[in-house]
Amino acid sequence: MSTPNDSDLDRDAVELHRTHQGKIEVTLRADLETKRDLSLAYSPGVAAACRAIEGDPAALRSLSVAGRSVAVVTDGSAVLGLGNIGPAAAMPVMEGKAALFRRFAGLDSWPICLNVNSPGELIDAVRAIAPGFAGINLEDIAAPECFDVEDALQDLGIPVMHDDQHGTAIVLLAALIGAAELAGKRLQDMTVVVAGAGAAGTAIAKLLRCISFSDLVCEPVKDVIVCDSKGALHKNRKGLIREKRELLAYTNRSGREGTIQEVLEGADVFIGVSRGGLLSADDVKRMADRPILFPMANPTPEIDPKEALDAGALVVGTGRSDYPNQVNNVLAFPGVFRGAIDAGATSITPEMKLAAARALAEFVGTPTPERVLPGPFEEGVAEAVAAAVRGAWESR
Repeated sequence: MSTPNDSDLDRDAVELHRTHQGKIEVTLRADLETKRDLSLAYSPGVAAACRAIEGDPAALRSLSVAGRSVAVVTDGSAVLGLGNIGPAAAMPVMEGKAALFRRFAGLDSWPICLNVNSPGELIDAVRAIAPGFAGINLEDIAAPECFDVEDALQDLGIPVMHDDQHGTAIVLLAALIGAAELAGKRLQDMTVVVAGAGAAGTAIAKLLRCISFSDLVCEPVKDVIVCDSKGALHKNRKGLIREKRELLAYTNRSGREGTIQEVLEGADVFIGVSRGGLLSADDVKRMADRPILFPMANPTPEIDPKEALDAGALVVGTGRSDYPNQVNNVLAFPGVFRGAIDAGATSITPEMKLAAARALAEFVGTPTPERVLPGPFEEGVAEAVAAAVRGAWESR
C-alpha cells in the first residue's frame, strides 16, 4: 500500500541520518570544566568509586550509568520487513530504538549490533556485556532462534525482553480490550485468527491465551488459530518445527484445518503479522458480526484499512502511523523497561506485560472505532505503563 509520499519520506529519512550522522550522542551529566572536576570524574577520584563497587557490587547501579541504561541488541537477522540484512545495516534501527528509550522513558540506551554466527554466540556476547546495563532489549532477531536466545538470558538478574515478541503483544492486547468493548463482546467469547507463526505471532497467541500466568489474573480468549503460509496449524499437519508444534498445546482448540480464508469463517478477530495483501473484502464478510482486524504487516498491511472498513469491519488497526489505531511498540517498551528498572526487577513477568496492556487500554478512556490506543506522543503514556509494570512486580 504505497502512498505518493513514501518516496519523499525515504529520501528525507536518509538525509536526516546523513545530516546528523545518526540520531544519538553522549552528553555529560557531571561538570568537566576544572582540574578538580577532572580529579573527581576521572583520576584519581574515580578509583574510590571503583573500590566502592568492588566492595558492594550492587553499588554499580547507583554509581554509574549501568543503573539507568538499556542495551538494544541485535544480530541483524530479521530487521523490520527487510529480513536478514546483517548487523551493520541494522544500526539505524537500533540507534532509533535507543533514541526512543531516551525520548519516552528518560533511559540512556546503546545500540549493540553483533556480528555473530549462531544463537550461542549471541547469548555469550550478551552475557559478556550485561554487567554494564540495567536492562537488555533484544531486537530484530529471527525466529525461531529468538525464542531460545531470550529464554537463555533470563538468569542475568536484569530485565531482558525481545520487543518484537512482547512489545507487539502488549500493544495488540491493549487495542483488543478497547475493540472488544466497542463490539459488546467478552474476550473469553472471542475466536482470534493470527496470520504469522513467528516471534510476534507466537507472543500474541501466548498473551491472548494467558500462558505462563502464575494466578487467575488473566482472561484468555476462547481460541486462537495461528496460520503460517500453508494455512492453519493443527495437530494433523506434518512437518511442523518444534516451535509450531508447541503452539498447538494452547491454540486451535477446535481443531480447525484449512487456509486462512477458511478458518476466518465466523472468527471475531483477525491479527496479521505476516505479509501484505493477504486478505480481501470477501474474507472480512465471512467473519463474525462486528469483526475486528489488526493487519499489521509493514509497510503494506494484510488488507487495506479502507477496504476492511467498507466490508463491515468495526475496528481496524495497522502498524502504520498514517492510519488510526497504530499498533506501535513505542507505546509499550519504554514504559515497560522504565517500570521494571525502577522496581529493581530481575525479569519481566507475564503479569507485568498484562499490567502494561491494561494500563494502555485504560489510558484511552472511552474507546471509539478510530481510537482504541493512545498516540505515542500523548503525555503520560510511558509513565502510566511504567507505574503499572512497577506495581505488578512489587505485588507479586
